[in-house]
Amino acid sequence: MGQFFRLLFTSCLGTILGLLAISFISLFVFSTLAGRAEQPKPIRPNTVLKLTFEDPIPEQTNNLITDPFDLKKQKILGLEAILRTLEYAREENKVRGILLEPGYGLGVMGLSSAKRLHDALEEFRASGKFILSYSKFYSQPTYYLAAPSDRIYVNPAGGMDFHGFSVVLAYFKKMLDKVGVRMEVFYAGKYKSATEPFRRTDMSPENRRQLREYVEPLYQSYLNDLAEDRNLSPEALRALSDSLPLMLAEDMVALRLADSIAHEDAVLDDLRYRLGLDEDEKINFLSLHDLHAHLPGTDFSIRDKVAVVFAEGTILDGKGDPGTIGDEKYVPLLRRLRKDKRVKALVLRVNSGGGSAMASENIYRELNRLRESGKPVVVSMGDYAASGGYYIACGADRIFAEPNTLTGSIGVFNMLVNARTLLNDKLGITFDTVRTTRFSTGLNPFYDLSEDERRILQRTTDRIYERFLHVVAENRKMTPEEVHRIAQGRIWIGERAYEIGLVDSLGTLDDAIAAAAEMANLEAFRISRYPVPKTPLQQFLEELTDEQASAQIQQLALRRKLGKHYDDWQYLQELTRLSGVQARMLLKVDFH
Repeated sequence: MGQFFRLLFTSCLGTILGLLAISFISLFVFSTLAGRAEQPKPIRPNTVLKLTFEDPIPEQTNNLITDPFDLKKQKILGLEAILRTLEYAREENKVRGILLEPGYGLGVMGLSSAKRLHDALEEFRASGKFILSYSKFYSQPTYYLAAPSDRIYVNPAGGMDFHGFSVVLAYFKKMLDKVGVRMEVFYAGKYKSATEPFRRTDMSPENRRQLREYVEPLYQSYLNDLAEDRNLSPEALRALSDSLPLMLAEDMVALRLADSIAHEDAVLDDLRYRLGLDEDEKINFLSLHDLHAHLPGTDFSIRDKVAVVFAEGTILDGKGDPGTIGDEKYVPLLRRLRKDKRVKALVLRVNSGGGSAMASENIYRELNRLRESGKPVVVSMGDYAASGGYYIACGADRIFAEPNTLTGSIGVFNMLVNARTLLNDKLGITFDTVRTTRFSTGLNPFYDLSEDERRILQRTTDRIYERFLHVVAENRKMTPEEVHRIAQGRIWIGERAYEIGLVDSLGTLDDAIAAAAEMANLEAFRISRYPVPKTPLQQFLEELTDEQASAQIQQLALRRKLGKHYDDWQYLQELTRLSGVQARMLLKVDFH
């Protein structure tokens, strides 16, 4: 017995010491980070802002899974934070210019987000300050950001990728047939193409048509911006991408897409010349993070608030991870904002291709209750606001989309796995049962669906689609029949969505905030952003005893291992996790 108590005491002591150690490490790390935050790098005269865009760019700061132990990256700036920092750089007299040194990749970004960065760089240059760009090799996104530069340099061994845009879809039906798996698919809307990879081996004519009508204006917008920046014609640029998709450095200069071939040291010499520095004099570089630390803080003396809620990623049942929209996270948040007397209006920034129909309904309901309380609700759409993303958006008092936003996709689907052939014929596993009713085995992968079960599932899918139509019709002042004509799962680019009445205005997040403040009759207000971002280390420590922490570490390891292919893996993971009726769009546009 004495041995037992000694072991028990040792075990408890070890646990206590472990918790104390974790607490000590946490306090040490937080105090270190806080110390750094209190002492940002000073902005000296002749400062140059150095942009690399090496990290993924979420909509909201830190709204993604990153390494909790990388103390240099405890703040991954979101798109809005980057834009505010570029505006600050434009107005700060000590910042003389920008050196843009993007790598080949530019994270995962749609053209709407890239255009906002592109336009912010154009505004910076228009203020009289310079931008120099240098890269070993330009991809289509990185060149898009470099295009507004005063001078574009390219490495002698480098070049440019200029192949155009595409949508590449994987089809799994043949593979599933070979292994003996059949997907039982139920959908509403002839353009609802998310289920096609499981029931077809190629694109349907309807899907090919809608993708063509989306990707063509997207690419034309891209070419128009490049043409204006480089004083070329869009037609000439399109011809180049059709004949010379991979250019060498000398091609870029000859075709006026770059100004000079040079190594990095020559670019730095140009910088020193523009700054009036001697040959070997040190250049004062600041990063986006360095400059962001100088942005003025919130004026808490102003009582009235406009709440900006970022809804980014897949819509899920439950709380979800960073970078997703879990209804158990967003419904309580919206409820708190509804009851907060200081919040006078709400702007919902949507960047989502949808997800769970149930979670979308729950979030939509809470947004409706917020409107009913008398607080204006305005939606700002990012790269995507489709399917469930449009569901949660359509109830707003006013909807802003950006010209290149992908929206619509008003449709739903449901899929079940039927592995009977795989189990019975391939593996030799059979099943038998005793039932109390015709449906008592439930929906499982071991048996074929009966005709009655198929009718029930299709009826459920159709009923949710009808609910979707009713919600859109009620909020957009249309009849369900009018909505059905532009719905059926069809996607629309922002400009077309404005023409057919799915959105009210074309504009940015700033335009949406201004509209919300005007609707609430606010002259002075402060902006509060939600969900409140946490550093990666804070997220990890809060979930240290939760299995979520382990899952996040696994995802981080995969991100490092797979690199740019991580998003393809994540896409496949989402396919395997589909559960219940879905209002989502499974589509990737190859901007890269």
